Amino acid sequence: MPAPTSTGRPDLSVGLRIRAARGTIVNAVFLTSINTLALVRGFLVAAFLTNAEYGVWGVVLVVLATLALLRQIGIGDKFIQQDEADQERAFRKAMTFEVGLAAIAFVGGVALVPALAAVLGTPEIIAPALVSLLVIPAYALQAPLWIFYREMDFVRQRKIQATDPVLGFVVAVILLIAGAGYWALIVGIVFGAWAGAFFSLRACRYRLGFAFDRETLRAYATFSWPLLFAGGGAVVVGQGLVIVGEAKLGLAGVGIIALASVISQYSDRADQVVTQTIYPTICAVKDRADLLYEAFVKSNRLAVMWGAPFGLGLALFAEDLVAFAIGEKWRPGIGLMQAIGVSVAVHQIGFNWDAFYRALGRTKPIGIAAAIGIVAFVGIALPLLATEGLAGLALATLIVEGVNFAVRMFFLRRLFDSFRLIRHTARALLPSIPAVGIVVAIRLVAGEESTRLAAAGMVALYVLVTIVATAYFERRLLSEMRDYLRRRPGVGAAT
Repeated sequence: MPAPTSTGRPDLSVGLRIRAARGTIVNAVFLTSINTLALVRGFLVAAFLTNAEYGVWGVVLVVLATLALLRQIGIGDKFIQQDEADQERAFRKAMTFEVGLAAIAFVGGVALVPALAAVLGTPEIIAPALVSLLVIPAYALQAPLWIFYREMDFVRQRKIQATDPVLGFVVAVILLIAGAGYWALIVGIVFGAWAGAFFSLRACRYRLGFAFDRETLRAYATFSWPLLFAGGGAVVVGQGLVIVGEAKLGLAGVGIIALASVISQYSDRADQVVTQTIYPTICAVKDRADLLYEAFVKSNRLAVMWGAPFGLGLALFAEDLVAFAIGEKWRPGIGLMQAIGVSVAVHQIGFNWDAFYRALGRTKPIGIAAAIGIVAFVGIALPLLATEGLAGLALATLIVEGVNFAVRMFFLRRLFDSFRLIRHTARALLPSIPAVGIVVAIRLVAGEESTRLAAAGMVALYVLVTIVATAYFERRLLSEMRDYLRRRPGVGAAT
């Protein structure tokens, strides 16, 4: 990889687009592999732990998820976004803030665990939960990964980062088989986190140390508070759905909501790959409005290629999914899954708008958007769930996504003068229209009755038409991506 410039950025004259295209593949492989490990671990947990043991593990996850809110504050994002002359000192200051926040979170966790145990009447959670808090300083010490991320050295970043989940998974599996119960999971995540910290610190090219000044602290605080607020909004949504859902529908209903949430999260995988790849890219060209807009349009279209067909396919085939795959016990959730599918497709349009605001250091709109989303959720989704159950939540899902879509479009229009809502939306959804139209037309002619074979054939047809339509309508963009990956002469310059 070419050496970074004096600002710690990759040299814009030697293939920024190529690096971004290859980074997308690296990040896709990494995230897919890690998600697969998590899925396998979930099956093993169910096989080896009793319900009571799993309950302890679940409480530990709640504690860690609550404290993880501080990790969403965006210190790493701000470090990647800044352009200080002395990058070594800039890194030291960022790491100082990260370690300081970790210390606050650790102390807060030590206080939270006994209080939570007292409220729940489960003193047995205290020891494992306190031990699990050791991951907090370990994650802070993985800060040197920011350096490779900033330089778009995705291969080295992910190779080092993989030591955490891979070694943690191996240790957990060995201890599960040995009969260690939930302690296998606790030891696994702690061991993995500290292994990741060790290799991250070892790979750091800067001299380690702490640095502090008030002006930089104010800059980081201004950048970070909207991101912290947005992360808190996600906690409100999750807890609100569980509390109101359990009161209205019982645990079975909460299970349906959880399944819908898992589907929605799975659809975000492409978003994560694209956004994590382009963020250092757009930070590197944040002073070039033309390149920023090009990065937005092309990255959004790449993600929509996956997200829109997946979401619309879920809406079309939710009933077949229940009838022929996951079982009739999920039939009450068909309407919700269909609404989630439509919402997923719409969500892809402009999904990564906040990455561009972060790259420009303008995070306040992210906080405003989060506030509007929380108000919409509390004022629309929770009342409809409480009064109408799953049908109400399905309707609310569409309405709330409509609100969030309008907010995204508003801020995109303010960011890019040349952004055109109707044109961009139509262009994003165009490759999905033929497949949806053919499936709907066949069903209207053939009727609603379906067999397992017919459903499988319809899904195959949907996938085939989607691929053909995408290859046709996005042929120029796909050809451009292919050229970047082949490193053709003259391709990849920043201008």
